[in-house]
Amino acid sequence: MATLDQCRAALDRLAQNMTTADGNMRSAAALDRSLSCRITDLDVTFLGRLADGTIRDVTQAPGPPPSRAEIRLAMSGDDLVALVDGRLNFARAWGSGRVRLEASLRDLLRLRTLL
Repeated sequence: MATLDQCRAALDRLAQNMTTADGNMRSAAALDRSLSCRITDLDVTFLGRLADGTIRDVTQAPGPPPSRAEIRLAMSGDDLVALVDGRLNFARAWGSGRVRLEASLRDLLRLRTLL
């Protein structure tokens, strides 16, 4: 099971990867939206903002998200680490229910190039 520190490091790597993206991926990351990532097996939620092509102002809160973010993810810590490391395909994980993603239809269409 991934630790809290490993999950935080994975989110930091994802943010770093987004800052070096180009083309369609860069334009998808240019959204300005609130973001939550619930790590189900650790019972913690990371909160932040997707803005200027990266994830900013990341904090953590125990349990479920304290408020409803515009983009909401939920998964195990192991799946978060595997997604960021490229060992888990997002589409397959989402299709099988291992990863949950909730957002507006417009945001989902723009995010598809990121994920």
